[in-house]
Amino acid sequence: MTVPGLTCVSDYLTQGEQDALLATIDSLPWRGDLRRRVQHYGYRYDYTKRNVDRESYLGPLPPWAATLATRLHTDGHVPGALNQLIVNEYQPGQGISSHIDCVPCFADTIISLSLGSACLFTMRLDETKVDIPLAPGSLLIMSGDSRYKWRHEIAPRKSDLINGTRTPRARRVSLTYRTVLTEN
Repeated sequence: MTVPGLTCVSDYLTQGEQDALLATIDSLPWRGDLRRRVQHYGYRYDYTKRNVDRESYLGPLPPWAATLATRLHTDGHVPGALNQLIVNEYQPGQGISSHIDCVPCFADTIISLSLGSACLFTMRLDETKVDIPLAPGSLLIMSGDSRYKWRHEIAPRKSDLINGTRTPRARRVSLTYRTVLTEN
C-alpha cells in the first residue's frame, strides 16, 4: 500500500556525503534535554508547548545545512526555501512516538534524511499501518495527506524486520527540514 503524498528516495546521499555530514554534526553541540540528543537550526521547536514562533529564531541555517537545503529545493523535493532543521540522534532502542508535525507551525512539505543505521518508519491512518524501510542515505518527503492526515513514528526497539530479514539497529541520525510559518 502507498501513502498519498509520501515519497521515499533511496540513496539520495552517497556514503561519502553521509560520512561528511555526520562528522560535521558530531563536531557541533548536542542538546540532551529529551530522551534523545538533538540539534536545532533556524528555529528552536518547543516540545513542551508543541510550537515554534518568531521568538524562537536562532539565525539562518549554518552553511553546511543551507547547502543541503538548497540542493533539496533545486532537486525539486520542496517548493520553497527551508528555514528550520532538527537533527535527531537515535541509539538502538530509541524511537519517536506517533505524531503529526505541528500543522500551524510548518508549511506543507517536510523532508527527512537518514544517516547511519536503517530502520522502519511507520505511517498510520486510523487502523491502517504502513511500514517504510529507511536505508542510510535515504530521503523521505511528506506532503499533502501524508503530512496532514497520517501519523508517523519509529518504534523504540533494537532491531527491525526489513524485507523478511531481522536487521539490528545502530546509531541513526535524522535531519528533518521544514519551513516555519512565521505568522504564529
